[in-house]
Amino acid sequence: MDVKETIFKSVFFAASILSAGITLFILGFMIVLALPILKQGLFFDMLTGPWAPDHGLFGLGPMIIGTICIALMALVISFPVSLGCSFFIGILNPRGLGKWLKKIIESMTAVPTVIYGFVGIFFLVPLVRELFLKGSGMCILSAAIMLSILISPTMILFFVQSFSMVPQNDLNAVDALGGNTAQKFFYVVLPHSWKGMLTGIILSFGRAMGDTLIALMISGNSVAFPGSVLDSARTLTAHIALIIAADFDSIEFKTIFLSSIFLYIMTSFGIIMSRFSFKKRKTINET
Repeated sequence: MDVKETIFKSVFFAASILSAGITLFILGFMIVLALPILKQGLFFDMLTGPWAPDHGLFGLGPMIIGTICIALMALVISFPVSLGCSFFIGILNPRGLGKWLKKIIESMTAVPTVIYGFVGIFFLVPLVRELFLKGSGMCILSAAIMLSILISPTMILFFVQSFSMVPQNDLNAVDALGGNTAQKFFYVVLPHSWKGMLTGIILSFGRAMGDTLIALMISGNSVAFPGSVLDSARTLTAHIALIIAADFDSIEFKTIFLSSIFLYIMTSFGIIMSRFSFKKRKTINET
């Protein structure tokens, strides 16, 4: 084995071990700080109960529901738009207008999140309020729409990269058989690129769950369980930002570590499920 190759392998292996160690350290750090609550056996009660500090109730149920609803709705809104844009960029017109559209989307990843928040407050929120004639407009729907714009560039770039990895011989075979663009996309491109697409979806969902400013500025930050998409809600990240100034020794303050643990578990669960699906698909293909 070449010396340079050995050095590179050693460096990458050390980097992977360091990354895993830092990730586990962060989880352990949050668990240690949440021990006062865990020792009291209040973990599951606080994950499902209501939030009413004045009555001694410190449940994170409304924030968990709000986080999941906003992130899932953002993903549902963003997915078809991202798939259509990536189809245009990678399949229909990869060297013409699609090339410039890709550059614009790449530049969108550099826009600060607070800019999206301001656009949401001064444009989207009044629009939703006037359209549905209910509430203040600061609701789950407004936050989800703005988050879908935030995560779309990530999803699109992953989709386009996945499409570019499809073997050219397979695409030429479809053309030789007289297949059209739609048949090429559905029967060749998608089956070959689903792994990369799933990675983009998972990362986008994680970013939607982990975003703070958009949810903090647009969702309304209500601590009640939401009943519809037009109701205000508070996400776990917004909860952490709003509670961070509380007394360090209070139970109210310690709930932010439970919020962090839940976000950590949800993100890890998504990654584990994606890896499990990869392994299962590989086993099926081998058999």
